[in-house]
Amino acid sequence: MNDKHTLKDSIFKIGRVISVKGRAVDIKVDKTKNTSHLLYKGELLKNISVGGYVKIIKGFTKIVGKVEGEYINEDKYFSKKEYGNEKEKISRVLNVSLLGFFGDKGFERGIKELPLIDNECFLLENDEFNEVHDFLKKGDEPITIGTLSLEKGQEIKVGINSLFASHIGIFGNTGSGKSYTLAKIYRELFKQYKDQKKFKQNAHFFLIDFNGEYVGDNVIIEKKYKNIFELSTREQNGKDKFPISEKNIKDHTFWTVFLTATEKTQAPFIKRTLKKDDIDNIKIENVIKNIITNQDRKIDKGVIFNYLEEIKQFLQDEINIGELRSKLKYHATNNTYKIENYYANEQPDDVIKEIKKCLKDENYDFAIKNDLSNLQKIHLKIIYYYYNEIERGFSNQEHLAPLIKRLDKRINDLGKVVEVKDDGLTNFLTIVSLKEVNSDMTKILPLLMCKQLYDDKKKKNKKETYLNFIIDEAHTILSYSSERESETWKDYRLETFEEIIKEGRKFGVFLTVASQRPSDISSTIISQLHNYFLHRLINNNDILAVEKTISYLDKVSFDYLPILPTGTCILAGLLAQVPVVIDIGTIEPKEQAPDNETMKLIENWKNDKVDD
Repeated sequence: MNDKHTLKDSIFKIGRVISVKGRAVDIKVDKTKNTSHLLYKGELLKNISVGGYVKIIKGFTKIVGKVEGEYINEDKYFSKKEYGNEKEKISRVLNVSLLGFFGDKGFERGIKELPLIDNECFLLENDEFNEVHDFLKKGDEPITIGTLSLEKGQEIKVGINSLFASHIGIFGNTGSGKSYTLAKIYRELFKQYKDQKKFKQNAHFFLIDFNGEYVGDNVIIEKKYKNIFELSTREQNGKDKFPISEKNIKDHTFWTVFLTATEKTQAPFIKRTLKKDDIDNIKIENVIKNIITNQDRKIDKGVIFNYLEEIKQFLQDEINIGELRSKLKYHATNNTYKIENYYANEQPDDVIKEIKKCLKDENYDFAIKNDLSNLQKIHLKIIYYYYNEIERGFSNQEHLAPLIKRLDKRINDLGKVVEVKDDGLTNFLTIVSLKEVNSDMTKILPLLMCKQLYDDKKKKNKKETYLNFIIDEAHTILSYSSERESETWKDYRLETFEEIIKEGRKFGVFLTVASQRPSDISSTIISQLHNYFLHRLINNNDILAVEKTISYLDKVSFDYLPILPTGTCILAGLLAQVPVVIDIGTIEPKEQAPDNETMKLIENWKNDKVDD
């Protein structure tokens, strides 16, 4: 027994500690251990190298470290008597960073105590190696996501609780495999739980897809398990429409976000307007009368035409504003085309009467359509009370005019992509494609949808329910640098998602972000993520952004980032005892993989047969 133990030690022992500087330890390698592999019991063992693990024995404590580099050290006091040849005076030294130790509970990350000079160092045995790479906690259930890149055949399994009850970041350059990784981890989860009744009741995953990669019938999971919304602002009536509850569509916060209203002036106006009575109490001609009787010279009486132009779409009978304008200006005196010159001395009812005469209908009553949608009703209220407040001097036109200017197009686009409907999300996975949505709505819609779902989840506060927002190409909406939006709006957008990532865990709400540009994403969001899948990153700004905000990575892992092959990533975070390089497993059948393959030019350009 002792002979076997001695033999084992002689094979696995690699050297001794020669320097300890905090977590950084130098190990002098025995000269007999400078080969790439060792032979033990008929098996080839991979010898120690950069990226490998060592075990340092200090009494009864087994300390584990990772090799981050190595160098050679030459004995300057070389003596031929001491060494057989000159090669023996060269010593190989490993730079090791301490990771953890083997305790009563197995491998534990962190430093319990530091080694001493001359402590012996060993390769990890097979069961110890597996223990370091065992990411399952007691009571958790595993999913297999891939294999160790440097140890072929070594499967990597992660715990469902550890991974999905956390915020996840998936980063990598285009073509590095990040979308594939996203699809793989969620497919493995859904494959295991898709038919569990409690899972269907209590779990909801909401995926925002900017490029239409996940809308295929069977991508990630079969169509019957998911809600798919392909939204479009290009077509006149849109394609699919996302359900927004009536409660939310009447919420002033919804419209503040949707119209990117400024905090000081426009948001209070929206709040006041939506608190007003329904459109049944709106009298269209009252605003015209008030404009006529207003003595404030700053109020251009010609604003009547602008008002009627805006309001005509909601009226039962048509109004030809151009003809009306022309006929009223015909009565102007001294060839000055200002409407106030016509009715400066007239009574309001006389002017209203004259307008009706121009419309060739003395019984015209400015009646509102009976079949207006919820969106149209709110649109009408905002326009009506805007002119009402402006002419009464309650609001500043300069402050509110930009809001009204973008109102028509925004509501028109909104009507193409949403419908007022309760309980429209019937399955546990919802995928919203924004591929055919214009840039303005691309910024706004994800925020509206996520905020609605998040606020509803907070109000219900059922601890057994779970909500996960999955955002692919997250830099599109989580960027902190944008020249196309105001600082106020940008702050509001980021604060909303930062609240989700900082406070959401308390309410069972989690965030998964995938991006090719981590440097563009708010550092607050990146730093609050719990687990990371890092694919190839080449841009120096992206690598620096990862290095600044992710504390789980060692130097070797950072050095790997620019050279990782497609489909290989570094897994790091709270669930991983140590950062590991893994090859993401394949998705079978192939149709469940995202539609993001790089086009094959030769297949598209080359004929099967050469033309004669």
